[in-house]
Amino acid sequence: MSRAQLVRPAGAGHETLYVLLAALLIVLLAASVVSLRGERDDEQTVEAHQLDARRDLNAAEQGIHTDLWVAADEIRALRDETGTAPGAEALADEGLPPFVADASSQSRGNHQWTQLPGNAYLGHSQDAAVAGSFLLIVPLDGQAPADLWLRRDSSAVAPDALDADTLIAAGWQQIVTHYDAGVTRQHRH
Repeated sequence: MSRAQLVRPAGAGHETLYVLLAALLIVLLAASVVSLRGERDDEQTVEAHQLDARRDLNAAEQGIHTDLWVAADEIRALRDETGTAPGAEALADEGLPPFVADASSQSRGNHQWTQLPGNAYLGHSQDAAVAGSFLLIVPLDGQAPADLWLRRDSSAVAPDALDADTLIAAGWQQIVTHYDAGVTRQHRH
């Protein structure tokens, strides 16, 4: 006597339900990761008299800005070594950008640098369409950061005083740098 056993096929309904639940779990997990690690909107605001070094300067101005930050440290070191701040010509003789006249300075506006009283340096742009004129103020306090200002018109002259109110009234804009989570990501909407 032979016995026949009836084996019913497994229902596709259960397998489909498990696949859908697994897919839903993956989507929920991905959404929670994106919401926790996504880009934050915590940018710092810039005052009306300020420019953000990352967003508001063109390529030539960003290059000069970077050179001036490095130069400020060199100026401090030379000032500590000699007791006086070096003149613009001495900085050019040292080969220190942006004070030295080279191919890079020619392509960035061909600035003419002069030392001002109060440990300041004025770089008057010969081509304001390429880059504005810069003002570097190196504080006597070795811990205080250098102060950088920009004026984009061709009428930039040495200011009467180096305080913020006088510079703002004369049309200078302070260059500020904010380091935040979006340093390498820039989205303008």
